[in-house]
Amino acid sequence: MAYVDEAARAGEEGRLVRTWLGRTCPPAAGAGEAAAEEAGIPVAADDTDERGTDPRADRPWVPGYASSDARARGRFARNFVVQGSAADWALLLLAALRRTCADMAAELVFFQHDEVIVHCPAEEADAVVAAIREAAALAGRLTFGETPVRFPFSTAVVECYADAK
Repeated sequence: MAYVDEAARAGEEGRLVRTWLGRTCPPAAGAGEAAAEEAGIPVAADDTDERGTDPRADRPWVPGYASSDARARGRFARNFVVQGSAADWALLLLAALRRTCADMAAELVFFQHDEVIVHCPAEEADAVVAAIREAAALAGRLTFGETPVRFPFSTAVVECYADAK
């Protein structure tokens, strides 16, 4: 909780926040070129069009990180570190799973948010289920180190994707 609370404070103050593995969020509006460059965002010399007006000025929606509302920036930063760190973990899980399945007929065919679909022959199903659990545990250790937090998966071995629940 301290990690996400500090991220919210940093966002409210217009400071940059990073995922657990170091990916940087976009800087707050008005944070200046140094913050944008630190975040790896190219800095344009001038965002105005040929008439001297900013083409983004009439947009009704402003992303949370760019909001002039400190609380909105704080909510964005809190969410960024949670969702971004989860994405870091998922990327490592997929890499570990691909490595484990490299010598199998199994193929990763789908990943979205919290779902992984692996197509494999029936005789590899038990090995793939074990590989998913092992990959989740490895990704947890690589991302967060030794922690009492567990990353459980429910798995379903089915003959048709539509039957997976």
